[in-house]
Amino acid sequence: MMPPFRVPPMIRNLVRAGALGAAAALLLGSAAHAADIASLPHDLSPWGMFKNADIVVKVVMAGLALASLATWTVWLSKTVELRRETARARDGLAKLETDTTLAELGRSSEGAHDAVSQLIQTAAREGSLSGWTFDADFKERVALRLERAEAAMSRKIARGTGILATIGAVAPFVGLFGTVWGIMNAFIGISEAHTTNLAVVAPGIAEALLATALGLVAAVPAVVIYNYLVRAIAAYRALLGDASAQVLLLVSRDRGRSARQMRAG
Repeated sequence: MMPPFRVPPMIRNLVRAGALGAAAALLLGSAAHAADIASLPHDLSPWGMFKNADIVVKVVMAGLALASLATWTVWLSKTVELRRETARARDGLAKLETDTTLAELGRSSEGAHDAVSQLIQTAAREGSLSGWTFDADFKERVALRLERAEAAMSRKIARGTGILATIGAVAPFVGLFGTVWGIMNAFIGISEAHTTNLAVVAPGIAEALLATALGLVAAVPAVVIYNYLVRAIAAYRALLGDASAQVLLLVSRDRGRSARQMRAG
């Protein structure tokens, strides 16, 4: 009968040492994994990402937020202004449809500041300077005055809309700059930490995506609101054109009355 095989003490010690080393490595790996999870950013809300962002990305985000605020401010103010001025222009057109004279309308519109009243006043001013003498060039002089007044009021009503076009054109590129800067920060973090761990990459990527989102949030409404205001301003200018045409018709009627009175006299 063969004697039982005995493992040499040296081998038993080596096996025990290997088992202990594997357990230690497993524990160290678990501890490192737990540390990595603990180091992951916990607050990935928009405000949390803004607070933890690089100073350049913060400036970009703040600028885009201000641009978005400016967009909605312009929309509110210009919408109220356009509705008020459009209603006044329609009321002024109704006054021009009445059977009256330019001199009477000029006196009744004194002190008024709406667009149609301004057109009436500038035409009445030319009549006063001409001594209410309806010569051959009177209508042409009135037309030139009306054209200048209409252009001035068109510029006034369109004031402030240019910023919307600027925001709509520039905001996506500003957001893209923030995106590029955030990606750069992510790669710099990888290089410094010598690891591609999510805890290193996630903050920069999150900042980059937030900057892109803010750029779109600022640009898209600006473009939509700008197009809406352009259409509304075009409709308002059409009303001013109708008012100018009505004033010229009034001048023609006054000239006809004057001619009939001279023939009758």
